[in-house]
Amino acid sequence: VCSSDLLSQANQDLAMADVSAGHGHHEWACFAAHQAVEKALKGLHLFHGQQAWGHGLGRLFRDLPDGLQKRMEADVPELVERLRILDALYIPTRYPDSLPDGAPSDHFGHLQSRDALSHARSLVDAIAAAMA
Repeated sequence: VCSSDLLSQANQDLAMADVSAGHGHHEWACFAAHQAVEKALKGLHLFHGQQAWGHGLGRLFRDLPDGLQKRMEADVPELVERLRILDALYIPTRYPDSLPDGAPSDHFGHLQSRDALSHARSLVDAIAAAMA
């Protein structure tokens, strides 16, 4: 796996998130948005000669070189907050037992998927720019 493959797949995940949201599968769109950023961040790690593991976006970001973190935070308003929002979508978008009742599809709608996609697009674009 190389960094450009991960970035390419991140963009494919964003496209799939759009399709899912367009078909009313907002929980899946939210999860795909998280996955897009996870893959892009892992690609950025590889681009800088680092291996990254795990699914936590905040951790993946914090493990980047300090100078890179600061540059990205200057380019993306509220970057850390965006990562937090997407991190909170990782489990409840897929597992009914993570919610008080009902399936994930009962708990996620167009506002959540729209916001998740917006945050993910901003982050993936910033990561692509950092790899250019």
